[in-house]
Amino acid sequence: MTGPVRGSDVQMTDRWRLHRRRVRVVQMMIGLLVGLAALAGLAAPASADGEAIRVQVKDQQRTADGKTDNQPVPGVTVTVVDATGAEVGSGVTDDKGVVVIPVPGKADYTVRIDESTLPDGKALSEQTPAEQPIAADSFITATRTVNFFTGESQRTETGTAERWLQRLSDGIRLGLIIAMCSVGLSLIFGTTGLTNFAHGEMVTFGAMVAYLFNTMGVHILLATPIAVVAGGLLGYSSDRWGFAKLRARGVGLITQMVITLGISIAAKNFFLWRFGGRNQPYENYTNQVGIEIGPITITPRDLITAILSALVLVAVALTLQYSRLGKATRAVSDNADLASSTGIDSSKVIRLIWIAGGALAALGGVFRGLDEEVSWDLGTILLFLMFAGITLGGLGSAYGALVGGFVIGVLVEMSVLFGVPTELKAAPALVVLILILLVRPQGILGRSQRVG
Repeated sequence: MTGPVRGSDVQMTDRWRLHRRRVRVVQMMIGLLVGLAALAGLAAPASADGEAIRVQVKDQQRTADGKTDNQPVPGVTVTVVDATGAEVGSGVTDDKGVVVIPVPGKADYTVRIDESTLPDGKALSEQTPAEQPIAADSFITATRTVNFFTGESQRTETGTAERWLQRLSDGIRLGLIIAMCSVGLSLIFGTTGLTNFAHGEMVTFGAMVAYLFNTMGVHILLATPIAVVAGGLLGYSSDRWGFAKLRARGVGLITQMVITLGISIAAKNFFLWRFGGRNQPYENYTNQVGIEIGPITITPRDLITAILSALVLVAVALTLQYSRLGKATRAVSDNADLASSTGIDSSKVIRLIWIAGGALAALGGVFRGLDEEVSWDLGTILLFLMFAGITLGGLGSAYGALVGGFVIGVLVEMSVLFGVPTELKAAPALVVLILILLVRPQGILGRSQRVG
């Protein structure tokens, strides 16, 4: 027979449990710090070797729709002199039309291009002088970029129909990327009620992992699957050692949302610290000439990424509709308690959603990086467009995220045709977000629910 449990034994058990929890928290923090340190060591900042001036020489070309399609000009001699006229350094542009010239520090310099080394038939454009002064206070980062352009603008007048079709094509490409990035964000909200403000950083993470391996010599075709796997592992880790424990402890959704805001701010500053403020292209498929498909001009890279994005979204939709995981996901989204009572492992479903959401966000980040180059705030720029898309389609609805993200992408690009400045073309999407919340909060495919 066992005797009654004494109060001291209960206290010892509680203390032991509390000690184990503290140990787990410490282990999690150590693991996070080790991971960040490893990533910091791999992704060494470009400024580690001191200040430099990066000179780009491009042949200025424009397609019929007015989009820039510049080509690199190799073999051009560039010289940097200081304020006294003494030569600081010189170099010759490589196959990418780029040369990096180290300088002693942040000071006033003049960058000169030797026009006699330009290819035959090429001359600097009227807007690009052969000498460009560089002020000391213009070194926002350790590397200062200077551009020289040859040729003249090839902009030609196009008809209204051609402009509309070109913008529609650009909007479809953007909409496919937004939709792909939005699916995980929408499903996480649908199954857990959590609004993940750090989802944009998951997009940036995927783009930067691919960039890291790409700069190490791995072709982008191989770096992309690596980034997708890394994104899935990030999603798994976020739930396994983060939000799953918070849910188990009964932490409220508002608190969890605030935590995602903190993670977002920390991740953005980390990316800025290690990556720098300057956009960086991938090593492969950077300079491509657009091909004409009827009135539309598109590069082979953008065409292939658009097709792949469409195939991925179709695969996601079919998986949600017909697979056991998809049906379980929709059941948990509708009613997690009822789904659990029917034998569905809700925790496992949520874990898989985090993995899939992280992988899709990483893939969307790589595709966006191919289109617009990689930057520390790439995902942040897309985040509010993703929110607009899932709100328009229906909060918590995966199909709504697909439809809403696609519509928002088209709206953003088409808004330029109505006089919206290019710098503000995302504003109409935010206006749509506000109107939908006021008029139809459940979105296009969402269902209204009684509250209270």
